[in-house]
Amino acid sequence: MSAIADRIQVNDDFQKLKARLKTTWSTGDYDTFARFMERDAEVFFNRLGVKPGSQLLDVGTGAGQLALIAARAGARVTGSDIAANWIEKARIRAKAEGLDVVFEEGDAEALPYADGQFDVVTSLIGAMFAPRPERVAAELTRVCRPGGMIAMANWTPGGFVGKMFKAIAKYIAPSGMPSPVLWGDEATVRDRFREGTSEVKCALRTYHFEYPFPPDAVVDFFRKNYGPMTLAFESLDATGQEQLRGELVSLWSIHNKSEGNTTLVDAEYLEVIVTRKSESRRAAALADRIVEGAEGLAAFAEGLSEAEWKTPMTLGNDRRSVGVVVHHVASMYPLEIDAARAIAGGNAITDVSWDVVANINANHASENGGIAKADALSALRSASREAAAAVRALTDAELDQAATFSLSYGAPVTAQFVIEDHALRHAWHHLWRIQKALGL
Repeated sequence: MSAIADRIQVNDDFQKLKARLKTTWSTGDYDTFARFMERDAEVFFNRLGVKPGSQLLDVGTGAGQLALIAARAGARVTGSDIAANWIEKARIRAKAEGLDVVFEEGDAEALPYADGQFDVVTSLIGAMFAPRPERVAAELTRVCRPGGMIAMANWTPGGFVGKMFKAIAKYIAPSGMPSPVLWGDEATVRDRFREGTSEVKCALRTYHFEYPFPPDAVVDFFRKNYGPMTLAFESLDATGQEQLRGELVSLWSIHNKSEGNTTLVDAEYLEVIVTRKSESRRAAALADRIVEGAEGLAAFAEGLSEAEWKTPMTLGNDRRSVGVVVHHVASMYPLEIDAARAIAGGNAITDVSWDVVANINANHASENGGIAKADALSALRSASREAAAAVRALTDAELDQAATFSLSYGAPVTAQFVIEDHALRHAWHHLWRIQKALGL
């Protein structure tokens, strides 16, 4: 995670930033604004080769310009955006055309969809404006099925829109988030999509801004209809507004390729085509068994009385309560998966001993002695699903990768062995021990 994104915490300041962004994109008239961009949106979509019947999610759909194009081509489309007013405009357009499209309010950083739900995930100049890009990349990847496609179009730093954003930035305070146009930098994009993907292809493309009016009228059109531009002008006094307008009119005029009272400006963007890593059948089976074990432990624990939940373990030297042990299983999944990932990457693990594990267990017990059943079971189910998702992302080659593992007394073990012997076995192991402790 980048240093900037890492500093953006989910606190009051961050929530205010999110609120400002929602206000920004709800301002103006994006439906009117985007209609001038539909021709090249269709060009972008046609290059993707989306097959009719494909499940497609359009993230940052705005008023539905790309989603509607995809639906006309026969895709089964869902469009998601943070701006409820433009989602409603998109619904109206879909209904008028008789298109069966689902439009829903949603955040690109926390998409309300299941893992692997869509064959294709698109974002045309949309998700690039969310404040935590690493989360965006993770979410786009998560909701795309294994082997499926993620396609983005993002303005580049050196292109026309990048220059326009730079001009605006002279007059307004920085937003406190990473620059959106970093999504137009190939190296940055490749780094953001390094997890869970098998291929990232990037190509520089041109978007044609074409308007039947001159550059000064284009600036006024943006000011009226494009939320970020509207709010930028509103934040300035009369002098600042005049200076900003003059600079933008000059920029559009210099880049105008048309003659007379019309405008044609070429804007560079980075086309990003990502393939989500195909799912290994072995990895899928391991993931399913992890969830099965956790669900078995959770189902058993749900039926325990309060006295049983607080009963101390009686096997060996373990005197933790049953409830603490259940929560312990949940707490260990991230560590177990980190170990498996390290081995999958060919990295030896030499600094973890059974004494270290014992200290981790002791610290956990001291901090969670009064854990409530509902909290423990929620953590168990959530952590097991996250562990399973991480395992599903591994390839057969990664499962077969071996490296030295100190908990196996220095033996070179495979990532699959680590998963089976730790993340998978752990819930079953403690279920058996708890049943023995309770005399069942």
